[in-house]
Formats: sequence, structure tokens, C-alpha cells
Amino acid sequence: MSSKLVTEPSIDVKIRKMQQRVRWQHPKLAERGIDQTRLVIADGSSQNEPFSFLVVGDSGTGRHRTSSPQRQVAELLLPHLDSARFTLHTGDVVYLVGSREQYPSNFIKPYREWLVGGEHYRRIRYDRMTLQHPILPVLGNHDYYDLPMLIGLASGITAPLRYALRSYLDLDVSWHGSDQGDTFARAFLDYLCAVPEAQLDQHLDSYYTSQVGKTRALTYRPGQFTRLPNRYYTFRYGGIDFFALDSNTFNQPLPMANDQAGRQALQEQCQQLEMAKADLVRQAGMSLFSPEDEDHQEDLTERIESIDEQLNDIGKQLQSSRQSIVDTEQLQWLRDRLIDSWQDPAVRGRILFFHHPPYVTEATKWGQGQTLAVRYHLRQVLDAVAAEVAEIAQDRPLVDLVLNGHAHCLDYVRTGDTGHGDAHIPWVICGGSGYSLRRQRPEGPELTEGLDGSTRSVATSHLFLGRTRNDGKLNRPYSGLRVEISGGNPPQVTIVPLVAEKFDGSWQGYEMEGLVV
Repeated sequence: MSSKLVTEPSIDVKIRKMQQRVRWQHPKLAERGIDQTRLVIADGSSQNEPFSFLVVGDSGTGRHRTSSPQRQVAELLLPHLDSARFTLHTGDVVYLVGSREQYPSNFIKPYREWLVGGEHYRRIRYDRMTLQHPILPVLGNHDYYDLPMLIGLASGITAPLRYALRSYLDLDVSWHGSDQGDTFARAFLDYLCAVPEAQLDQHLDSYYTSQVGKTRALTYRPGQFTRLPNRYYTFRYGGIDFFALDSNTFNQPLPMANDQAGRQALQEQCQQLEMAKADLVRQAGMSLFSPEDEDHQEDLTERIESIDEQLNDIGKQLQSSRQSIVDTEQLQWLRDRLIDSWQDPAVRGRILFFHHPPYVTEATKWGQGQTLAVRYHLRQVLDAVAAEVAEIAQDRPLVDLVLNGHAHCLDYVRTGDTGHGDAHIPWVICGGSGYSLRRQRPEGPELTEGLDGSTRSVATSHLFLGRTRNDGKLNRPYSGLRVEISGGNPPQVTIVPLVAEKFDGSWQGYEMEGLVV
């Protein structure tokens, strides 16, 4: 699906709309001392260590007719539900445009065991979900996308035909888009703007009941009330501080150093990609009704999608200016909360999770403008944290683990000496939990940066699971994770990949050996 067929709100619109939905800093919240970025998981085990949790990302697709990769991965996670304390979702919860019509097939049905009443999942409304096993998501770019009116109308009218032919041409869209992230907000956030003013006092006193220091926080009770306070938030579990971020508001590509030359190079690259895409679309049209060559059809679809993602990033770079909006409020919040975390002796470690990866070796994402922008802004935050907590942190990385999505793969990258606060951190991209997979970049696992006319290595991929070709046939290892956090300080963090691999029309599920990161 061409990036021209979807729209995305600007950063300032994303921020403003989400603030309206949670009544950001409403006087009744302020007078109660409520911290709208704090969550407390009241499951009776949040003080216990060690513990484990699950991770999925880029999962929400319903276009597969016979065997859903998303469901295959979900079934591998099911045996771990009783022991894992919660599931983190790294974003792109529902493809392709975060539509409310897609939640039943792309989220509720595949994750029905996580939901109260999941045995009757067809009766569950997307905005009335209660989770018996917590799923704690962050927003992906697709959770903010929309369809222009005419495209939405055409999509709705052709839905029955596309359902019948969904192995060949389904675009995973319906009548509506996300309404600038509103669908995600109604599905997962405490949607305070829908609470009548006369009932707001009772609502706040019923659900914002946890005392954290001098502030009150939203209480998350599995099986009863499972809402999140904001699009970015923090919670503590087993002595580990978790920070969930909305990277969609600090991913705008940085201004180009040489505007004229840079813009011309991007425009030429865009033209080349459009020509390559046109050829792939022609091939896809010729093979549309050749069900015996499923691998070829999926390969063409994935290559077209990959080009669309590159075109979208180029479009963002061409739109960037020296006054590009950045969500400084969120970044300053992260800086201050990380400093507070390091200064609290009760905290054993810190984990960040957000959608756009700052470091990744997937072929289309590793050098994108959005990737480099997120890296730049996060570095600024971590540099500021390092300046404040260097004596406390000593030789420890400032963060014990960063979890991302966006790149459709599983990629374990570790930074080396970057010269910044993001040095020696494990970055695990878990974005291969259902949507089409991508290859690793042909340049290999080592990521470099230019410095004073030369290059140096800043990060290396130690494990990559993505699309490959074996004996002329596609191999697709979709994946989720179990993350094990040991007791003690500092904790040992182990990732265990759970893989649902499709090859030659058959599925094989397996658990890989754990990696201490």
C-alpha cells in the first residue's frame, strides 16, 4: 500500500489530541496530586524478584487466509502466561491504519486468552476490553495512521471481495483509520474525556488510588480495570523501573546539513524507488491469481511494503526543517525520571520500551532519518542523565535493556563505546510478531558512524531473525520474547526468543536458548 494512500498527523497534533483524551493536567487531577504518567500494577506480585515477562511487536495483521503468523506466535506465548507477569507490546498493535474495524480480527481474536471473556471474543468491543493477563503497549506509527475519505469509502465497499482474495491483495484496511490515534486511546488509555464532568470526581477516586511518594497514580488491576494513564508512562515491577515512550513525537528526521544537495539526492532516490515499486506492482498483478506460488506473492508484497516504508521516511526527511517540532516535554520527563530512578536505592534496574529503534540492522530501517533522529534525541537525554548520576552508576550502563519494534525482525544489537550515554546498552528489536518480515542489511551486523572524516563502529548485531531464502524458498521466522529478570542488584537480563517459523508451507514452533544481554 503506497504511503500516499495514508495520512499521518503532525507531531503537534498527536500531542494535543492525546492530551485532550486523558484531560491532561485537568484541575481535578492536579488538586489530587495525580501523576498522569505513573502506573501501579496491583497483581499482588509486583514486589517479587525474580520475574519474567513477554514481548511482542508489529503484530496486528489479519490478511492471512489460512494461517495467521500473529496467532502462531501467540500460541507459543500461551504456555508462559501463568508465569510471566505481563506482556509488553512494542507498537503497531493493529495494521494498517489502526482502525477500530480491524481490532476484532487483528488484536482481540489472536490474543483472546489474554482477555476477560476471551472464550466469547466475538462479543468483545475494542473499547471495552479488560485484560486478565496484562498487555502494556506503546503507540506505533500505524496506530496513528488514517485513510483519506475516498480511500476509506473504497476500502469499505470492496471489503467482501478483499476478504475472499485476502491471500493475494488484502491491504488490511477497512472504512476508517485510527482517527489520529483515537482508536488506540479508546482501546488502552483511561479515556477521561468521555467521563462526564459530574462523574469525574468519583472516577478519579475509584481508580487513581495508589500512593507513590507524594503523588497518586492509576491502579492497574488485572481482570478488573486495565487502563493506562497516558501515551507515555512508567511503572515499577520487581525493583525494575519500566519507561514506556511514544517515539512518534520525537522521530522527525533532523534538518539536512546541505539542504539543496541533500534534497536533490533524496528526490532522486525517491524516483528510483517509485520505478522499482511500479515494476513490482506489475509483477504482482500478473501473478495475482496464481495460488500455487504463495511464496512469490508474499515476497512481492513484502518488497512493495518495504519500498513504501522507505518512501515514507524520505517524505519525512523532505518535510523536515530547522524548526521541526520535537516532544521536548516527554524527553525532559524521561531525563528527570531516569535521574530519580538512579537516585532511588530501591531500584535495581531500568528498562525502556518504545516503537522506533535507535539501533537496528534490518535492511530498510538501519539508516533511515527517523532512526537517526530517535538516536540523536535519546542520546541527548542519556548524556544529561550521565552527567547527573555518573558517581552512582559507575561502570553500569544507564539502562539495562531497551525494547523496540518498527523493524520487522528480531534483532539483538549491543552498543559499544559510542562516546555518549547510550554506550554498552542492549537494544532488542522485537518487531517480527505477525506482520511481513524483513531481511538484514547486506552490509552486515556492524553499525558505524562518521566522526571527523572517518568512521567508527558503534554497535553490533549478535542475533538477527528475519526473512531469508533457503533453496529458493522463503524462510520466515516470526517471533516473540520471554525476558527473565534475575534477583539481586544489578539484575541479570536474559532474553529467550520464541519462534514460529514458516518454511515450504509448514510451521514449526520452537524456543531458542536464552541469551544473557
